[in-house]
Amino acid sequence: MPRRRARPDGPVPRAGLSGPGAGLLARLKTAEDTLRAIRSGEVDALMVSGRHGRQVVALQGGEPAYRLLVEAMSEGAATLTRDGTLLYCNRRFAELVRRPRARLIGVEVRSLVAASERERFDAFLSDARRAPAKGEFALRRSQKSLVPVYLSLDRLDPYRGQALGMVITDLSEQKRQQIADIEQARATQRLLLERTLSAQEEERRRIARELHDEAGQLLTAILVGLRALEHARSLSDVEAVGRRLRAVAGQALDEVGRLARGLHPAVLDDHGLGVALRRYAAEYANAHGIAVKLTLDDVDAGTLPSPVQIAAYRILQEALTNVARHARAGAVSVRFTRRAGDVEFAVTDDGCGFDATAVAVSSHRLGIQSMRERAAMLGGTVTFKPRRKGTTVLVQLPLASQGVKAPKRRRSA
Repeated sequence: MPRRRARPDGPVPRAGLSGPGAGLLARLKTAEDTLRAIRSGEVDALMVSGRHGRQVVALQGGEPAYRLLVEAMSEGAATLTRDGTLLYCNRRFAELVRRPRARLIGVEVRSLVAASERERFDAFLSDARRAPAKGEFALRRSQKSLVPVYLSLDRLDPYRGQALGMVITDLSEQKRQQIADIEQARATQRLLLERTLSAQEEERRRIARELHDEAGQLLTAILVGLRALEHARSLSDVEAVGRRLRAVAGQALDEVGRLARGLHPAVLDDHGLGVALRRYAAEYANAHGIAVKLTLDDVDAGTLPSPVQIAAYRILQEALTNVARHARAGAVSVRFTRRAGDVEFAVTDDGCGFDATAVAVSSHRLGIQSMRERAAMLGGTVTFKPRRKGTTVLVQLPLASQGVKAPKRRRSA
């Protein structure tokens, strides 16, 4: 099909000729123009009518610059008739569908599309006759093999809308990467689920152990005291046993309350993070004999979202638990700071410190992985910095991801 088109009124016959002679000259001029276009490479293919119907014949003309460029493309390229018949395709397109180029010329592109997508391709082709169209399809490489592609289809102006240009992008690598990413996400999800279940089991074991060792022993003491009442010989003995039972019952109540707060600190819901931190620091110092210096800098300014409060409380809980178990520290400092877009806090102890390399290899031993995962769920970070004496844990929890605006600071008079 030639790129340039003869004028509708045809060539002007030479002066002095009329009738059959003028018509013959006109046909001769058209033939000459067509031959000249073929020689110069301006024609890709011809539509020939014969006794077997209309057929597309590809031409091997010159190799103009545009043809060399199209052949060197890493993407497929093709020229189609309005009804979707291939007039030309480059080397890459033939490679994508694994067919010789000579056998592709004159083939309807629809026949190369997966059977389940042909109806959608028909609509796609119809849209391309009016405006540029783009979409994803699967092309047949064989009876059982498909290649995912992205098609861009548009009218070619030199052909007066009678031909369409198509660019074909191979999506195989992109699809493989998507599948790999999905598999990786599933593997990560399975790992997180396993860790969550493991953490739940560990928490259940801890609660069961504390119920048995603390609350269970106190309740046993109460039971023994009640039996002692049966054998009391005087009112004064009953009063003495009653006072002891009252004290034991008070301890049991305190222990149950401590366990309940460990499961979920209700004070967070009722009074906020600041009050919850002060109460926990006091209980921790009393239980472990480690002095706690707690500094809260604007942490109560404005209402923090519940996920940030819970994460901060749990991470601090884990950090202080590690100090009590491993640091052999006498004092620990906790400083909270609320900045423009986040909440930061540092936990510094004066203990024996740790080997940063060893912790990186087996971080689960110190609960580091749990702390990092809690922070990462909110887009935050947990960093461990060994010091000459002791360790500093730096925690940053962003507020922007939770839709919280920075508090307005009052100007000092």
